[in-house]
Amino acid sequence: MSDYIAILKEWIVALGEKHEVDPLLLGCLYFISKVSLVICIGWVIKTLRSKKTVMVPVLLTTISFIIPYLYIIIAGRNIPFWIYILILFIFVYGGYTIRRKVMIGSDSSSQ
Repeated sequence: MSDYIAILKEWIVALGEKHEVDPLLLGCLYFISKVSLVICIGWVIKTLRSKKTVMVPVLLTTISFIIPYLYIIIAGRNIPFWIYILILFIFVYGGYTIRRKVMIGSDSSSQ
């Protein structure tokens, strides 16, 4: 089992070197962005329920969602084109699901 983990680690590090992306930094950005995303979605729902403006919470939610992918787009080199298409689909689907969660959360307060 440890052999497989070592092979996986070597493969990830080699992939990071090939595309000039630090895998550890990317993993940290991804983890931090998901934690902040959950917090920001809660903030958006709370703000919607109190009938206040949601511009700042929505902006922070968007930023926290795109940070790891933005790092790949900016820092990555020799990234295959299909990765950019995948990131685009992640943005579209992520925006759709975030909007759906916020609408469901704000509708539950009006009942």
